[in-house]
Amino acid sequence: MYLLLFLLPNIAFASFDSFLSKVNSLIVNPLIKLLFALALAYFLYGVVKFFTNADNESARTEGKSHMLYGLIGIVIMMGVWGITNILINTLEIDGINPEKGQVNLENFPQ
Repeated sequence: MYLLLFLLPNIAFASFDSFLSKVNSLIVNPLIKLLFALALAYFLYGVVKFFTNADNESARTEGKSHMLYGLIGIVIMMGVWGITNILINTLEIDGINPEKGQVNLENFPQ
């Protein structure tokens, strides 16, 4: 009985680790890819609107704003990705691989 209580935090930690890995790979990573795709589509929509409405100044202005907001979204997401990688590499955190969406916290101190 006491052995089971002694091992319980490790079992709970392992299940949380696998849960976190599943959430990351099944929910977070596809959501990030979707947001990148939406920002790119918004930017491209602005480009098309800008070039197809050469005679309408208000539509060109709207196309410019779509391009600007799409570009801002892409830059923010790339910046967060870059800062995350810099922090992971600077602090030498093993077990987190953002490119593959893997989190392995077995050696992480409790």
